[in-house]
Amino acid sequence: APLSSILSPPNSLTLPLHCILPPSLLPSSSPTATITMMMTTMTRARASAQGRSRSAAMALAASLLLAGSAVLLSSSSSSDRLGAAMRVASLDATRMAGASAPASIARIGTASQMRERGELCARASASPSTVAASGGTDYDVLIIGCGVGGHGAAIHAVQNGLKVGVIGGHDVGGTCVNRGCVPSKALLAAAGELHKLKDKSHLGALGISTENLSFDRQKIADHASNLATNIRGNLRRSLEAMGVDVIQGKGKIVDSNTVEIGLPGRVDISGTVTAKSILIATGSVPAVPPGIKVDEDRVFTSDKALKLESLPEWIAIIGSGYIGLEFADVYTALGVQVTLIEAMPNLMPGFDAEIRRLAQRVLVDGRKSIDYHTNVFATRVTPTTFGGVEIELTDATTKEVKDVLEVDAVMVATGRRPYTEGLGLENLNVDLLRGGFIPVNERMQVLDANGNAMENVYAIGDANGKYMLAHAASAQGISAVENIVGRDHVVNHRNVPAACFTHPEISFVGVDEETARKEAEEGGYSDKIGVAKVSFKGNSKALAMKEPDGMAKMIYRKDTGEILGMHIMGLHSADLIHEASNAMAAGQSLYELRMMVHAHPTVAEVLDELFKHAQLEHATNPHTEPAAFAVA
Repeated sequence: APLSSILSPPNSLTLPLHCILPPSLLPSSSPTATITMMMTTMTRARASAQGRSRSAAMALAASLLLAGSAVLLSSSSSSDRLGAAMRVASLDATRMAGASAPASIARIGTASQMRERGELCARASASPSTVAASGGTDYDVLIIGCGVGGHGAAIHAVQNGLKVGVIGGHDVGGTCVNRGCVPSKALLAAAGELHKLKDKSHLGALGISTENLSFDRQKIADHASNLATNIRGNLRRSLEAMGVDVIQGKGKIVDSNTVEIGLPGRVDISGTVTAKSILIATGSVPAVPPGIKVDEDRVFTSDKALKLESLPEWIAIIGSGYIGLEFADVYTALGVQVTLIEAMPNLMPGFDAEIRRLAQRVLVDGRKSIDYHTNVFATRVTPTTFGGVEIELTDATTKEVKDVLEVDAVMVATGRRPYTEGLGLENLNVDLLRGGFIPVNERMQVLDANGNAMENVYAIGDANGKYMLAHAASAQGISAVENIVGRDHVVNHRNVPAACFTHPEISFVGVDEETARKEAEEGGYSDKIGVAKVSFKGNSKALAMKEPDGMAKMIYRKDTGEILGMHIMGLHSADLIHEASNAMAAGQSLYELRMMVHAHPTVAEVLDELFKHAQLEHATNPHTEPAAFAVA
C-alpha cells in the first residue's frame, strides 16, 4: 500500500527507504541481514524517538515495514519466521510512536502471503490499458457502492488477499452513515436525554428536579451532522489503509467484468475498470407512495428530517415502522405534536403482537403529544397556501375518504426502495423484481432473466431486498466474498437481529409467535412450541434506574431447546438481543444457555431468567454426550 495510506494523518512526514537502511541492505540483501539491520535500526530509533513528533515516529515504522516487505517479496526461499520478525519489528516501531497499530502493519502475514499481495499491488498500480493488454483485470473484486455492506465486503476481500476497488458514489458510508442509522442515533441520543429530563415523576423518584429545561435545536442538528462526517472519514481511511482503491463516481455495468465510471456534471470523472468479480452494493433511497409529492420543504422524507432544520408545531408521519417510530420519538422529545398514519390495521406492523401492544401503550398512548390513525391511506398530500399541509385519509377497507387533516408538515416514512437506476443491469440480461430489487440466489449471485446464477456478479444489501438492514448488508457482503474465494457460504437471515432505537428500545431476532406456530403446524411439531416471558419490572437494575417498562419474550422448541425467536422491549434491548442472536447462529440450545452465568445486578439478567423459564422436555440436551469431568 502507498506509504500515505499507512501514516496517520495522511500528510505526516515520510522518510524514504534509503534514509533508514543503507544501500547494502536494501531488497537485494539476505533476509537474515535485513532482520539484523531492522533490530539495530529499532535501537537507534528508540534513542532518537524522544521528542520526535508522532508523525515522524510513524514514518519510521512505515519505512521499516516497507524495507522488510521488499525483502520478503524478493526472497524466493522466505520463511514464516521472517514474517513474524517483521510483525514484531513493525509493531514495536508503531508503539514508539505512541499510536495503535495501523491495520496495514498489524495484518502482515506470512512471507508467501506478502509476495502474493505484492503481486496484486503491482498489477493494480499499472494503468487499466496496460493491464487489459496483458490479459488481466484491474481488480479481483470491484464493489459498486460504499455503504456499510460495501465496506464490510471490501475489508473481508482484502483480508483474503484480493485486490479491491470500491466505487464510492457521492459519499463513502452510504445511506446508513450519511442519511440513516448514524445521524438518526445522534438525534435519538438527544431525544432520550430530553425524555428523561421532561419526566418529572421519573426524576422525582430519583430525588432529582429540573427547572427551566431548554435545548438548542441547531446544536442537536450539528451533532448528527458532525457524527456522520467523522464516521464517513473513518470508513474512507480504513479502506485506504488496507490498500483499497476508493473510486469517485457512479458505476454502470458494461458486462460481467467491466464497469464504466462517470458522474453527472463532472466531465473529469470518466473511465472504465475491469474486475474478475463485481459486487453490487448500491443501497436504497426513501420510497414515496403514489399521490404524495415530496417538496423537501413541508413534505419530506427521512433524508431531510435528519438535518433538523426546523421544528414544526404539528407533524404527521406516514408510516409506523422503524423509521416512523424513531422520528416520532425524536419529535415528541423536542416538543412537536405528532400524528402517525398507518395503512395496516395496527401500528408497528411486523412486530410481535404482544410486544407491539406494549410498545403502543408506552411509546404512543403514554405520551400526550402523539396520536394516530390506522387502516388508512394518505391518498392526497397537498401543501396549502396558508403554510400548512392537507392530508386526505382514505379507509383501506372501504376505499372511501374517511378524514382530512391539516398539519404543519408531513414526513414520509413508508420504507425504502433499491437504488438500481442507471446500473446497467440490462446489459447482463437481468430482470428486476417487483419494487426494483435485484434477483439473487442464497449465495448472493445475481440471477439472469432465465433464473441462472452469474458466476462472478453479486448483489448485497438493500439492492436485493432480502433483509433491508445495514448489518445484514455487511453480513451478505462478507458471505459473497467467501463464495468468491471458493468457500461456500450462506447467510441465515433468521439469525440476524433487528432493533428500533426508541425510548425504551425494541429488538428482535428470528420469528414471532404467530409465524412459529404456523410453521410448527405445517411441520407436525405444534405440541413442541413453548413460549417464555419475563417482565423488566422484576429486574433489579431496571428498577434502580426507574425504567421498569419492558418485556422479553422467547419462542422455542421444548424438545430440542432451539430458540426460534426472541423479542424484547425495554432498557438496552438493542444490546441484549445479541446474546440470543449469537446463540442461535452458533447453534446453542437452551439446555446450555440456562446454565450460563450473568452478572448481578444487570439488565442481562432478564435473559438469564428467560432462559431458565423455558419448560424443556429433558433435564439435559438429548442430542449431546454428557460432559466428562476428571477427578483430581
